[in-house]
Amino acid sequence: MLCTRLTNARILTMDPDHPVAHDLGIWRGRIVGLDEAVTSLPAREVVDLQGATVLPGFIDSHVHLAWAGLKADTPSIAPCERIEDVLAVIEEAAARKGEPGAWVDVAGYDQRALGRHLTAAEIDRVSQGRKIFLMHDSGHACVVNSAVLDLLPAEVPHQDGFLAESAMTAVRRLRLPYSQEELADAIERAGRGCLAEGITACAEAGIGGGLLGHSPVELGAYQLLRDRGRLPLRVQLMAAGDTLRPRVAHRDDGIPRALDLGLRTGFGDDWLSLGALKIYTDGGMMARTAALTEPYEGMSHTGQFQDEPERIADLVVDGHLAGWQLAVHAIGDRAADLALDALERAQRLRPRPTARHRVEHAGLIRPDQLPRFARLGVSAVVQPNFLRYFGDDYADVMGERRAPWMYRGRGFLDHGVTLVGSSDRPVTDGSPLRAIQFMVERASTSGRAIGPDEAVTVDEALHAYTVAGAYACHWDDSAGSLTPGKRADLVVLGDDPRTVDTSRIGDIEVVATYVDGRTEPVKE
Repeated sequence: MLCTRLTNARILTMDPDHPVAHDLGIWRGRIVGLDEAVTSLPAREVVDLQGATVLPGFIDSHVHLAWAGLKADTPSIAPCERIEDVLAVIEEAAARKGEPGAWVDVAGYDQRALGRHLTAAEIDRVSQGRKIFLMHDSGHACVVNSAVLDLLPAEVPHQDGFLAESAMTAVRRLRLPYSQEELADAIERAGRGCLAEGITACAEAGIGGGLLGHSPVELGAYQLLRDRGRLPLRVQLMAAGDTLRPRVAHRDDGIPRALDLGLRTGFGDDWLSLGALKIYTDGGMMARTAALTEPYEGMSHTGQFQDEPERIADLVVDGHLAGWQLAVHAIGDRAADLALDALERAQRLRPRPTARHRVEHAGLIRPDQLPRFARLGVSAVVQPNFLRYFGDDYADVMGERRAPWMYRGRGFLDHGVTLVGSSDRPVTDGSPLRAIQFMVERASTSGRAIGPDEAVTVDEALHAYTVAGAYACHWDDSAGSLTPGKRADLVVLGDDPRTVDTSRIGDIEVVATYVDGRTEPVKE
């Protein structure tokens, strides 16, 4: 007997051997058959979907759940556009912290809305003796007041309280770690937001260190949720590159650096596992720290690397030698050169053609770099909603010649590169449907066309959030398509993205999300 049979649906399986079905059978969290294979079988529950569209659950291959959950519960200065309004929010947040010297977090900071960065002196006027920390929306910078600056070593660089990249990391280290209970609550909160958008699995892009790690024992917060049955969706964890340490290993293993116990990609179960090793090369476009080969339009600088290029490259090689899948953050084209050079050196030293290394973001990729992605078998994990919401600004700072190279779609596919969709939540909107709409129409919210030649078809965009997402996370044997034997993770939509007008894809209703064959309703 089946546990559940879904019937009277338009099921887009993403499986070329059986692309469309009307019935789907579920038993113990797995898909057991489609159409005539299950139509006549008895089931404990028969769900008539009344013509709704069913797809494999969306996979968001690059998120920050802990950050997203914490941010949702933090006072925000968005969408303030005047300095005095921002300071008023900070003053109110500081007043709610009773004890002098307490840390006060404020979210939503983006200097572009203000026309310049805030200064420590301005924040001092309203900080009431508290330590003020404003996280930049990009995750690559912050602004703090003098009470925080006074705690930093003299060699940490800042510009009147503005700190970027590794300098921001120095600030974050002053007050880590968060408690596992606090992180668990934040992760659960963000995970339920993912479910509401049809996401059934995701990859947490960096725990335990790096720019956005919240605790050296951050994995414990995810295990806490897993043990208590509160983990809302499947999560793959990327360990931050700086969590690797030199380890004495047998010479035949050839492992120069590793986590304690030698843990690496693949450890875990269907709900919680270790994925790629996350390695940063550069910053971000929003903070103007992505590393470019030519200056930002109208500016004199080309962004920055997170560390000395040789040290970054050595970490990439060591991670590869230790058996990790690598997720190399590279937004600018100069950073992509560094990432591709290091990955090529790593594969030359120890060929691992099945490693499925990834470049995270691939925000600005020159035409000559596309064949290198393909030759190295590197996936491109892009964030289409960056251009949907920030595309006007990004196009301006890249200039007319380079703007079409941003967050490519067609260019990667035409070169045989696996194109993977993701959000980088909470940097921007996490909705896969709105991202899919952008991938097809390549228009920002203002209507501006951003690299229209990079548009893909609806089927190709859906593939990026299902089949390709599963491939990038080494889940392709159990997820990404509605194929017998795979997990019963799926999303029920109020309309078919392939048949509605493109401009309506992002507004399609998510009716329900199923994880492990159990439904999570998202509407009352």
